[in-house]
Parts: sequence; structure tokens; C-alpha cells
Amino acid sequence: MGDVGLLLSGATLFLNSLMLFGKADHKSVGVFNLFVGLLQVIIPFYLIIVSDQQHWTIFHLACVFLFGLTYLFVGITNLSGFSGNGLGWFSLWVSIIAIVYMGVYLIHFHDIVNALTWGMWAYLWCLFFLSMSLNKKINNYVGKVAFVQSWVTLTIPSLLSLMGAWNTDIMSHIWVYVQVISIVYFCICTVQEITAASKQRKQKNVSINPILKS
Repeated sequence: MGDVGLLLSGATLFLNSLMLFGKADHKSVGVFNLFVGLLQVIIPFYLIIVSDQQHWTIFHLACVFLFGLTYLFVGITNLSGFSGNGLGWFSLWVSIIAIVYMGVYLIHFHDIVNALTWGMWAYLWCLFFLSMSLNKKINNYVGKVAFVQSWVTLTIPSLLSLMGAWNTDIMSHIWVYVQVISIVYFCICTVQEITAASKQRKQKNVSINPILKS
């Protein structure tokens, strides 16, 4: 389930990013979210039942529920027309759990690639919270982050793993650079977003001032 699950998650996040860009219909994307979400709740639940019950085994399997429940929540929200407020608060909780996973991979497993990956996922879930629960108008920005992460953290790593080319020292070093470049891109997009918002505020103030003077 591991590599295949990551591949399906990559597809789902890719579609969700297109939905945020306004390129894909939210109901059709919602159906795919439901499909993948169900798989990523049922299968890891079964794998935990038949596992050796060691705490690290369960630790690695349990994280799949974070994706599965998120995709289920997105699918139900899209298809039902419910407010995304609850999904946003759930995303905040998941973001906190993702930070814990990041710390474990960094401190206990000394795995920089997975630590950075979990850090990027925590950031994305936090953006979902800001967008859906705090009503920040950042859909285009969130779409950019989700699009990049769908490839950098999910699709490409899962494909390389399926081909047996992922768990090598060379690939680990390469992927750290890829992740750092992605994070730098997110920072640039953040600055652009803040600058654009600042310009909009100034334009509003300029348009309001003549009215007040008159």
C-alpha cells in the first residue's frame, strides 16, 4: 500500500490543486477524493490489525489515516456543499500531528528527506486551515503549494520507489536539494502574495480618500 498509496495521494493532491486554481470541477474532484480517502482508511486499518503490533509499525501505518480522512472530508464537503470551516480546523489538527512526525523522523530516524517532507505537508495543511477556517483569500497561493507538493513529496518519490531507485544515498542527497528549492519557491510566492495584498490595500485607500474628502 505504501508506494501505491503515495501515488494515489499525489494524484488526489494534483487534482485538488487544479480545483483551487479553478481548472477542475469541485464535484468531480470530490468523487476522486472519496475514492482515495476510503482506500486510505480501510487498507491501513486492515494492515494494522494483521501487523506485528510493534509501536513503530503502527506509527508508520497510522499516518496514512491523516491523508485518508482529509480526502474523505474534502470529498464529502465538495459533494454536499457544506462549509469548509470544519475541514479547516481538522487540517490545523493534522498540521500539528505532521509536525510531530517531522520531529520524529529528524530526531529519532535521522531522516532529513522524510523530515522535510512532513514539514512541507504540515505547512500545506496549515494553509488549508487559514483558507477554510479563517477565510483568507489565498486559494491561488495554496494551489501553487499543493501543485508542487503533489509532485515533489508524493508522485515522483512513489514512482522512483516503485522502480527501486528511491532508497539510495545519491537520491536522498538529490531530493534534499529538490525540497529546498521547493521551499525557496514557496517563500518567493509568499513574498509575491504579501506584496500583491499590500498593493491592493493601498489602491483601496487611494480610492476611498477622494470620497472622504468630497
